[in-house]
Amino acid sequence: MPTTPALSVLILHGWQNHRPEAHWQHWLADRLTALGHPVTYPRLPDPDTPSLETWLTELEGFLAGFDPTATERIVIAHSLSAVLWLHAAARELPGVTAPDRVLLVAPPSASVVRSHPEIAEFTPPPLTGLPLPTPTHLVAGDNDPYLPEGVQQAYGTPLGLTAELLPGAAHLDLDAGYGPWPSVLEWCQNPETRLRARGE
Repeated sequence: MPTTPALSVLILHGWQNHRPEAHWQHWLADRLTALGHPVTYPRLPDPDTPSLETWLTELEGFLAGFDPTATERIVIAHSLSAVLWLHAAARELPGVTAPDRVLLVAPPSASVVRSHPEIAEFTPPPLTGLPLPTPTHLVAGDNDPYLPEGVQQAYGTPLGLTAELLPGAAHLDLDAGYGPWPSVLEWCQNPETRLRARGE
């Protein structure tokens, strides 16, 4: 039985991510499941050579599968899937209004996405004035090599969001030591939680 009313959580990975057990997303899925919260943590098709249209189709199906009886429905998207979510919002993908809140973690900048032929079609849609259909939280490392402009300039300001910067967190991936990330679990359970870098 969950220790708090049940959440329904969808966790989406990024490019070249094969859901390694040591990654914070896998860790989070395991911890939420152990607490009794339904979690969907899918392997998106062809993570090394992804298709935007295929991933959007998959996302639509996952959104349709949210538990309507859950206290809250949460989407947590890392890296390329954070950009995927922005495409879904721009297209008003069916189900995109289903979540109660969304966490976008370390979205790569448009210049970086364009520079990789395997993911160039994911280049973010126009962001200025893009209506986000649900409360959205944006977080990134202050030294993310895939965000040379910085997350506030690349995403926060055009989307009308104040990004949360985590010192030394880089791309919030295994190379940066993320691994267990306790504050993201706390944020799932309490949206007022301030996300913190590991070790804080």
